[in-house]
Amino acid sequence: MSIRRRWREMALSVVLLAAGAAWAGDQPPAVGGKLPDFKLAAPKAAEDQEYLGLAGPTDFKINDIKAEVVIIEIFNMY
Repeated sequence: MSIRRRWREMALSVVLLAAGAAWAGDQPPAVGGKLPDFKLAAPKAAEDQEYLGLAGPTDFKINDIKAEVVIIEIFNMY
C-alpha cells in the first residue's frame, strides 16, 4: 500500500469522525423530551427486582419500574 493512499485513508477517517461528532450534537436533550425506547437486562437478585417493582427476571423498560421518579446516570466511556 502506498504512502499516499494511507494518507488519503487517514484524512478520510478524520473527516468522517469529525462529521459524526458534529452530527451527534453537543446539546443535552430538551426539557420534557422523551427517552428513547430501549430494554435493559433484569437484575439477577430477586431483592433488586423487587426493589425496582419488576415482575420477574426478564428484560424490562424504564416505564416498567414502579416509581414516581427514575434517575438515570450515563457514563461516557471511550
